[in-house]
Amino acid sequence: MKLDQLPDDVHLTYCTNIHAGESWRDIRASLDEHVPAIKSSVAPNQPMGIGLRLSGEAAAAAREPEALASFRDQLTKLGAYVFTINAFPFGPFHGVRVKEHVYLPDWRDRERVAFTANSAAVLAAILPDGVDGSISTVPGAFKPNGRSSEAIAAMADNLMMAVADLVDVERRTGKRIALALEPEPCCFLETTDESIAFFKDTLFKPDTLDRLAAVTGVSRQQAEMLLRRHLGICYDVCHGAVEYEDIVAALDRLIAAGIPIPKIQLSAAMRVPAMKKDLVAAVMRYNDGVYLHQSIVRRDENLVRHVDLPDAVAAFDEGHADGEWRIHCHVPVFLEDLGEISSTRGDLVTTLAALRQKARSSHLEVETYTWDVLPDKLRTGSKSADIAREIAFCRQELVG
Repeated sequence: MKLDQLPDDVHLTYCTNIHAGESWRDIRASLDEHVPAIKSSVAPNQPMGIGLRLSGEAAAAAREPEALASFRDQLTKLGAYVFTINAFPFGPFHGVRVKEHVYLPDWRDRERVAFTANSAAVLAAILPDGVDGSISTVPGAFKPNGRSSEAIAAMADNLMMAVADLVDVERRTGKRIALALEPEPCCFLETTDESIAFFKDTLFKPDTLDRLAAVTGVSRQQAEMLLRRHLGICYDVCHGAVEYEDIVAALDRLIAAGIPIPKIQLSAAMRVPAMKKDLVAAVMRYNDGVYLHQSIVRRDENLVRHVDLPDAVAAFDEGHADGEWRIHCHVPVFLEDLGEISSTRGDLVTTLAALRQKARSSHLEVETYTWDVLPDKLRTGSKSADIAREIAFCRQELVG
């Protein structure tokens, strides 16, 4: 919902990637199932914002005129509006092994450009007047796939095509939409340093800007303005915490570098202050076999990255991973601890306090997509009730 209490034009929502469903029909059905109960709890007297997750299949179907007209009617009946889309996972995101496949097709592939264009077409058609839109997406590629100069060049080219499409969308519809790369552990973009470097050393380079200028019919200087208008970073607080970043400082560094933050995802990760043998079983309860749980161990001042949780446990068993652990597993933001282990909720609370003073982004999205695979003790009520509780917790921290 719109948070009028904050100094900037800020919208708060949750991401519907928590709900299973890949087809457009199933995604719409999930909204009818869950949104009324959530809205009655957190936004009974005002329109409720929705962070809509679209699969590749759903985005292609939803952009058809008849589908859009029907969806607008559905949103009206729900008393809801969509201002942001999660176009990160292209394929199935629940009930099957996702792991590193979640990044495919990545930004080396033209199919990612088409998926993004379909998502933008949907968002432009339903975005309320006077509200900017955002689309979060993969951070380039899974790191092993994004290291070569050829891969980086391909990602830059495809991102320019996506930006050109968003420029065209705004020219035709008047709707401003920004694409937001979402840094994540063990990906091409995983830290704020890497994000700033990619924009500075690749995207803001003259030859990259000239390609965008040629497609959009503007000068190089105007192309840079368009790039900054339509491409930025989606900062996920969970991901930043796993990387041991100072979240508020990271956000401010992006802004100082002239990189927009179209969306901030409000989330918390697992944290083990000091890994011990008797905590291994508790940690491995989160090894669901569905999602990739990148784990970063801090030993003294050094960070050691493990692509998945079992890799970190194996290293610990060999005596190479003692110290503090932070694990990429989105856990409920309203819980102070997870029983035997803790979370990075403190980082989120600090971030929300800073956002209360200065928004840094107009789109705030609670993103705990793991409810279906979390241990039962962390699910305190129905899924809709827990989602509402998360939104309410973040709103309270934001507005006091």
